[in-house]
Amino acid sequence: MKKTFIFFMILALGVALVGCEDDNDVVRYIEVDEAPPAPQGVYSITGDEAVYIYWLPVRDDDLDYYGIYWNDEPTGEFELIGTSSDESYIDYDVENGVTYYYAVTAVDVNGNESELSYENVYDTPRPERFDQSLYDFLVYPDDAGFDFSSGSVVTHNSLSADIYIDYDIGLQAFFINARDIDTDLQDMGYTQDFDEIGYAPAEGWSFVGWVEVIVGHTYVIWTRDDHFAKMRVTAADYENNDNIVFDWAYQTASADPGRMELARPEHDENYLKYEVDTKDMKLIR
Repeated sequence: MKKTFIFFMILALGVALVGCEDDNDVVRYIEVDEAPPAPQGVYSITGDEAVYIYWLPVRDDDLDYYGIYWNDEPTGEFELIGTSSDESYIDYDVENGVTYYYAVTAVDVNGNESELSYENVYDTPRPERFDQSLYDFLVYPDDAGFDFSSGSVVTHNSLSADIYIDYDIGLQAFFINARDIDTDLQDMGYTQDFDEIGYAPAEGWSFVGWVEVIVGHTYVIWTRDDHFAKMRVTAADYENNDNIVFDWAYQTASADPGRMELARPEHDENYLKYEVDTKDMKLIR
């Protein structure tokens, strides 16, 4: 608990009748309880119909809990949506493709609440699915293409297809192909799990329009209409040479195309980097 010490000096008055003086100095301490400081380092991670919110611990002796606030605009009145006893919160009351703005406060045991956190934190949840199969377009053309916007398998040459799969007998390898020259692909390399790639890259896209399929690799797709998707290959049938299996996520962000959030990585305070722009602190990955 923070305490403000107010000092009072009381000087003894001389007693006139006896002509003596008593110089006793008395220090009195009055405790004034102050609100905790506002949480710092607040950021969000995109999920499927969920937003994961994290922040750094507030160092305060009588901290009780944190308050999490929401708004549909970056400024204005924020509404309390929940509380947390630790430095994280999951907002499940969200809709994919809608952008939400968040702030966090710290509250002590006496009910004193900090100001709202200062970071400009917003997020747009997006869908994800698992164990999707696609087949070699030369053998199964109707089951070779995939449309991330609808999450559906389509023919390899469908106008709605973003990618399609083929198997090269000579190289004994599967390949992911962009449906057209306006769709970009990038192999992000081996990943431990689906959540490891959280943001789309800014550069490094394949200039040939295809990438080799490697089990355990995650691939990012930049669609022709400026959305981002990712897929992690979990299996490939090299014995029959006909299909691959993958998990995928797609940033719908209908109100904000070009949003690059793709996943929910594991929380790691040591991994945080910040770029300060006036009052705002934005997470960089």
